[in-house]
Amino acid sequence: MKFTKMHGCGNDYVYVNCMEENVENPSRMAKLVSDRHFGIGSDGLILIKPSDVADFEMEMYNADGSRGAMCGNGIRCVAKYVYEYGLTDKTSISVDTKSGIKYLELTIKDGKAVQIRVNMGEPILETVKIPVLADEQELINAPISVDGKEYRMTCVSMGNPHAVIYMDDLENLNIEKLGPKFEHHERFPDRVNTEFVKVLDKHTVQMRVWERGSGETLACGTGACAVAVATILNRLVDGNQVEVRLLGGTLQITWDRGENIVYMTGPAEIVFDGEFKWF
Repeated sequence: MKFTKMHGCGNDYVYVNCMEENVENPSRMAKLVSDRHFGIGSDGLILIKPSDVADFEMEMYNADGSRGAMCGNGIRCVAKYVYEYGLTDKTSISVDTKSGIKYLELTIKDGKAVQIRVNMGEPILETVKIPVLADEQELINAPISVDGKEYRMTCVSMGNPHAVIYMDDLENLNIEKLGPKFEHHERFPDRVNTEFVKVLDKHTVQMRVWERGSGETLACGTGACAVAVATILNRLVDGNQVEVRLLGGTLQITWDRGENIVYMTGPAEIVFDGEFKWF
């Protein structure tokens, strides 16, 4: 199986061009390729497929083999791949995902896609749609008890469920212990991605993320969007633009409150091409 390894802000996936390749069991394949000791090493597997409703389809699997609905960093890499590998010459493309069709704008320099802006769609705040178990219709700065301690969370879905938690110290956060406690908490029937966030100033936040099915990753695009929405709702920044600093890089997030659309802008990088054989 021929593949390309790519990353967006360190959030790395193995990409397969399914116009040329056939992956019979993508869930099992995701586990194989994601293993950082015996496989290629990645946060998951993304298949680039033809689509009847968009220019392309993105089919995404987490490192544990579970199917993901959407990946903001992954979809930027899809856009870079299809342009630079000659599958399209368009700089405005549409990509069908499990959470709907997303629209992307590519900035091209010397034949390379150096920045990609993604229309991430509307943020979902209704608890029943996220989903999170609650009596309230929305959860903004709401209490949750995890491992005997109370935290305040804001819940947002950007195609994936997110719980945003604000704290003062991210460096000493034991995310390997706390992340799974949130992910498998009884209030999240589909599990949850958890963003631990520190506000740096009135325009900038820092975040670490525990992704369901993958653990801590260097970046999460839908998570960065959820963080921006949550931070604006909690009035912790000025305006509708937030710079989100992740372990692997920086994303610029804009929430157009008039259209109720979230836009994400950031880079995508090709790491290497290869061929994966398994026995």
